[in-house]
Amino acid sequence: MASLLPVLGVFAQSIELVNPILNGFYPDPSIVKVGADYYLVNSTFSYFPGIPVMHSRDLKNWKQVGNVISRPSQMNFLGDRMTRGLFAPAIEYHNGTYYVTCTLIDHKGNFVVTAKNPAGPWSDPTFLPQVRGIDPSLYFEGDKAYVIYNSDPPDNKPLYDGHRSIKIIEMNPETLQTVGEAKIVVNGGVDLSKKPVWIEGPHLMKRNNWYYLYAAEGGTSVNHTEVVFRSKEPLGPFVPYEKNPILSQRELPKDRKDPITSAGHAQFVEGPDGKTYAIFLAVRPYEDNFYNTGRETFIVPVEWKDEWPVMVPGPNGVQYSYKANFPEVKQPGARPQNGNFGYTLTFEKQLDPALLFLRTVDSTNFSLSKAKGLTLKLKPETCAETGNPAFVGKRQQHLNCTTETELTFAPKAANEKAGLAIFQDEKHFYYLCKSVEGGKPMLQLFKSTADAKQPELLAQAPLKSATGSVQLRIQAQADAYNFQFSEGGKSWTMLKDKVDGKFLSTQVAGGFIGCVFGMYATSSGQPTTNTASFKWLKYEGNDPMYKK
Repeated sequence: MASLLPVLGVFAQSIELVNPILNGFYPDPSIVKVGADYYLVNSTFSYFPGIPVMHSRDLKNWKQVGNVISRPSQMNFLGDRMTRGLFAPAIEYHNGTYYVTCTLIDHKGNFVVTAKNPAGPWSDPTFLPQVRGIDPSLYFEGDKAYVIYNSDPPDNKPLYDGHRSIKIIEMNPETLQTVGEAKIVVNGGVDLSKKPVWIEGPHLMKRNNWYYLYAAEGGTSVNHTEVVFRSKEPLGPFVPYEKNPILSQRELPKDRKDPITSAGHAQFVEGPDGKTYAIFLAVRPYEDNFYNTGRETFIVPVEWKDEWPVMVPGPNGVQYSYKANFPEVKQPGARPQNGNFGYTLTFEKQLDPALLFLRTVDSTNFSLSKAKGLTLKLKPETCAETGNPAFVGKRQQHLNCTTETELTFAPKAANEKAGLAIFQDEKHFYYLCKSVEGGKPMLQLFKSTADAKQPELLAQAPLKSATGSVQLRIQAQADAYNFQFSEGGKSWTMLKDKVDGKFLSTQVAGGFIGCVFGMYATSSGQPTTNTASFKWLKYEGNDPMYKK
């Protein structure tokens, strides 16, 4: 028996890291390790609350502990398209304080917020007017801090489309004010003669007397890569690695099974085993560059070769899982975030911190109770506009998934609608809703159009009850969505199946966000006092790449 003990010991210390480590719309990841704890943040664009803070002790099991932008007094995104707002946060820790830097695009630009506890509350933003660009991150050395960011090319004169630079400027970590002038440390990218584009998402780290500056190159779509430079000084000069890029999926065969593409925007972190890992964004298209789940958060091991960090995704690119030799640490009360999973959200006392509003939160517009669940007051605003409609959403985290809710709603007029939306942005969504037509209760399916006030009616069916509850179901099947309903919950009626899912893809809609299932109630521009109640929200993901 004794001879088995070492084997059992190794087995007990192994973990399978499943990719993506955060399924669904969790782009632009940034991570920091503080003691045994990992904290990770992502972009949220014009969703509210902004910048989720995830906590883990094993890089696999993640629990959302808060949001950086959690108060409307910090900022809101009213009037902005959903794909604007907050771009590419970065998280750092120094002397007992957590720092998040980020870009509020189209408005005041770059800012920093601080907290003593990563769960929050986070401070009001301090804007950094001298940091002109996007994707700021922080590097601390002694009592100095540096902001590293994507900025304009030299003299603001681009030599070609996509010509950018990486700049560094000093920042006082106490006053959060920049010091002196910014310095260009990378012009264009690895090799200016090859016209590299969109050098962005930069980070600076120190290891064995080398300073490593690493960044994404090639844009955040299929040509996305990660590249690295190094120097003996924090402000350079930086020399590029001769074997760049250190991560790329763009050379792989287009017809490979279950592809992972567009990998980049990475950050290195030390694992519980003392080895280096990289977290980064990538996507899981169901065909060509079509995907509805947004850019997701992945992990790969990193090896140091001749004192250069090189990602080791494996022979056929980024894998769906990696084995590592450290113990798994489950998070009590955490919802699963990777692989196939399902759960039901109830709305008795508080909303799950992962749920999303459009642009800001109006806490007077909803209530929670054991009896009714989530009750929304219908608002005149619609999700085809740029205001704050009565909408509470959950990310689509799988290519194939089912979302259901039980709705209690008695519409009084044809303009009053409540139900479940699958939402990509203002101009790309489907809405399965209860309403009235000719005075009779009706279940309807709408598709958004270029005209916010004129959605297209795709299908409708009469309902037996004007006041009773109805169950709604949306099924995603990669490039198609099915819309079903049930009165009584025993049997389901297909209202319409095989509805075009590519309409909800980033490829068609443009922008940087993923799909969200939204409990949504609107009076379509008219005043009303009516309400709609959603008893629960059930979600189940079922992607083929996770079936062993």
